[in-house]
Amino acid sequence: MIRRDFIKNGTLSALGISLVGTTETFGQLFTPSNKDTIGTAKNIIFLVSDGMSSGTLTMANLLSNRMYGRESRWISLYREKKAVRAFMDTASADSMVTDSAASSSAWGGGKRVNNGSLNVNADGSHNTPILQKFKNAGKKVGCVTTVPITHATPAGFCICNKSRNSQAEIALQYLPLQFDVMMGGGDKYFNPTKRSDKVDVYAKFEKASYQIAKTKAQMLSAKNQKPILGVFGNDALPFTIDQLHDKNHQELVPTLSEMTVKTIELMKDHPNGFVLQVEGGKVDWAAHSNDTSGLLFDQIAFDQAVEKAIEFAEKDKNTLVIVTTDHGNGNPGLFGEDNSDQKFDLFQKFKHSNEWILNEVKPNTSPASLIEMIQHGQGYAISNEQAKDLLSHYQKLDGGGLYNARKLPFELLGKIQSNYTSVYWGSMDHSADYVELAAYGPGSELMEPFVRNTELHNLMLNATGLKV
Repeated sequence: MIRRDFIKNGTLSALGISLVGTTETFGQLFTPSNKDTIGTAKNIIFLVSDGMSSGTLTMANLLSNRMYGRESRWISLYREKKAVRAFMDTASADSMVTDSAASSSAWGGGKRVNNGSLNVNADGSHNTPILQKFKNAGKKVGCVTTVPITHATPAGFCICNKSRNSQAEIALQYLPLQFDVMMGGGDKYFNPTKRSDKVDVYAKFEKASYQIAKTKAQMLSAKNQKPILGVFGNDALPFTIDQLHDKNHQELVPTLSEMTVKTIELMKDHPNGFVLQVEGGKVDWAAHSNDTSGLLFDQIAFDQAVEKAIEFAEKDKNTLVIVTTDHGNGNPGLFGEDNSDQKFDLFQKFKHSNEWILNEVKPNTSPASLIEMIQHGQGYAISNEQAKDLLSHYQKLDGGGLYNARKLPFELLGKIQSNYTSVYWGSMDHSADYVELAAYGPGSELMEPFVRNTELHNLMLNATGLKV
């Protein structure tokens, strides 16, 4: 018997594991809890830091401690023993490595679907999204995000569609649902001058009695008598590190925590309660670009939304807060023992993300100008050869990364930057890592130490006393 046959037929059979599809095997190994306890939660706030590897959570906490003198609220929930902590398996129906659509659908529809699908099974059948269930049960519901509101994570809680890429269609799918709050980016999916079909989706929402907010001031002045659609950017919202140093962004674009606070205010007095999904979506976008400053400051901004949710739940006593991520991405980490503290502290001097830097490069930008731009925006001086290498990629525009329409050299800048910050990346893609999961408030006692992502669907229903 050759070695691989021994492994295939001997070792695995001795462990009692059959060679079936990987996600099916996970389903056999990690069966859902048999608990049928019904919780007493009136409200649910489900917070997702999209694409957050464990290293991202660690480094954001380190940066927060060293820069602001305070640990992250997420970590403090563990330290203070206020949250139930679990590990979560994030696989989709067709891969150990999920995408955001399949992962959100696991929570939203309670079943694993193939990557790219939103609550649509391989046979074409649909799984009813959880916000539709809660809306039909009489609760107010909503989603807020830092990426387009039509993007995969909010959509997985709201609608069914065979393709996450059909965002113009998803914008129209939201309309008849009459959800109470929908806020994020994505003007290009609602604006008739930007849609290929020229449909004025804003006008349709206004006709359906929605308040439309396109600035932070308009959002803050919204009343709870009507539902609200808030769209604050053409595509995604700006990275936090860039917004912190741009007065125009600060005046016009709400932060994730500001959207969270306003949404809670708009829904908290509803007699039947509310369910809210909050997504820090640009954590994932930064990871796909190996953009460490974009990543860490957006993770800190997400944590500020967690803080506001916990603050409300502590006073309210009737709110289940779930904090997690849909999958890892890039697996960044702080490495090296020599001068790693001093190098990591360089992030305290950053004013801009890698995205901002690379988009500022013009055809006539010289190596000296690029060196000066990076030193001003990020606090370190690259070499003349490194500057020339970066600029050479603007001739061929061959850069990778999922959210990189211009094919800019994100990967190269990330590698160069690692030498100055001691933060290194493993990839520009999602990972199959098990991820952090925390729960606070009524219903958190239903959480097992290790869960399959689909189990959160029934947990939320059970926590509020709805029939599964």
